[in-house]
Amino acid sequence: MTEVFDQDEIEAARVLFAHPVAFMMGAVRMDGLPAPDLPEVAFAGRSNVGKSSLINALVGQKYLARASNEPGRTREINFFNLDDKLRLVDLPGYGFARVSRGVANKFQDLGRAYLRGRPNLKRVYLLIDARHGLKDVDKEALDALDLAAVSYQIVLTKADKLKAAEIEKVVAKTVEAIRKRPASFPRVLATSSEKGVGIPDLRAEVKAACEV
Repeated sequence: MTEVFDQDEIEAARVLFAHPVAFMMGAVRMDGLPAPDLPEVAFAGRSNVGKSSLINALVGQKYLARASNEPGRTREINFFNLDDKLRLVDLPGYGFARVSRGVANKFQDLGRAYLRGRPNLKRVYLLIDARHGLKDVDKEALDALDLAAVSYQIVLTKADKLKAAEIEKVVAKTVEAIRKRPASFPRVLATSSEKGVGIPDLRAEVKAACEV
């Protein structure tokens, strides 16, 4: 497989993500968002897909983003400031929310409104559990991203749970599934927050998307 980023780019991204990063705020309404004065990348995915773990792995911290044992607990848009250079944005998880349908819809509507109305949003990383691949609920998210015309890239999580040949098959199947989708970014990344697999490449992808 051809390497997309050279070692200098990987190292520059590592240095960027080694800068100070801190939780900035959680927003429950569009009028409560921070000013769109820094480039942002957002992370979306089904509940318990590993968003918090992935964000923590990117910045090399264990507890920046708080993972919950209760699926669907993240009900706001959480912003993390990386050294005043860019923001990492944790969107509410979809699916399996242990809340009423009305409450679940409210927070999913907030996520959709953010996607449609955020001018400084550079890319969305849609997290998919590598063991399960794209599910119907994920395809609904793809439809929403295509409709919002927001560039998005698929990131497979928990790749350490599969053998190398199995990962290759999931990647290939996912690439084919998104090939004709208008807003999809053509590369699919396989990652493991626990083992660090794919994290350097994801950092480089974020740096390139934000042009920082």
